[in-house]
Amino acid sequence: MLLITPPGVYPPQGDTELLAHCVRREPLDGSSRVLDLCTGTGAVALAAARRGARVTAVDVSTRAVATAWCNTRLHYRRVRVHRGDLLAPVAGQRFDLVTANPPYVPAGPGRDGPGRGAALAWDAGPYGRLVLDRICRTAPRVLTRGGVLLLVQSALADVPATLAVLRAAGLRADVAARRWQPFGPVMTARAGLFERLGLIGPGEREEELVVVRGVRGY
Repeated sequence: MLLITPPGVYPPQGDTELLAHCVRREPLDGSSRVLDLCTGTGAVALAAARRGARVTAVDVSTRAVATAWCNTRLHYRRVRVHRGDLLAPVAGQRFDLVTANPPYVPAGPGRDGPGRGAALAWDAGPYGRLVLDRICRTAPRVLTRGGVLLLVQSALADVPATLAVLRAAGLRADVAARRWQPFGPVMTARAGLFERLGLIGPGEREEELVVVRGVRGY
């Protein structure tokens, strides 16, 4: 898929592809309401829009919002794009599917806040869960009955914790897809940190990407 990806906006990578693949397996149609959090270029929002769904996309980055808007127009898909913090722009709305490719890269001890600039798309606090935990706690509230949450993350950011938080929020949660891939530039630069934290073994330079699927009960 041809996408505009300016500097400072997270480019579609393996996690984007894995999440989009899972979106394409969901039974979407013209009546489906989809929310794509941390939309970046809008690639996942477009995957849902191509199925005919009514899609809303949200990102905290002004540059990402502008990029997603341009990409949805480039592909002649009508997607509502909002700038804001996760669910704030869609207060009071409900969705049949919520997708998210949030920041999940551990930044190490003492890095409690989000990243800045381009790093806003990947820095996620000391253990990579700064945004993941917020989504897991709050996204279930905007799901319709039987609604689905699809969330992609690295296994380095504690997949069992994601499953536990989603189940505590009332969802039936399981791993829907997995994929191994070599470290990209950001992960490679932090490989030494990950070794010290015990997240990878010495010399290990691959990560497992995981899509977690949570379903709200009827």
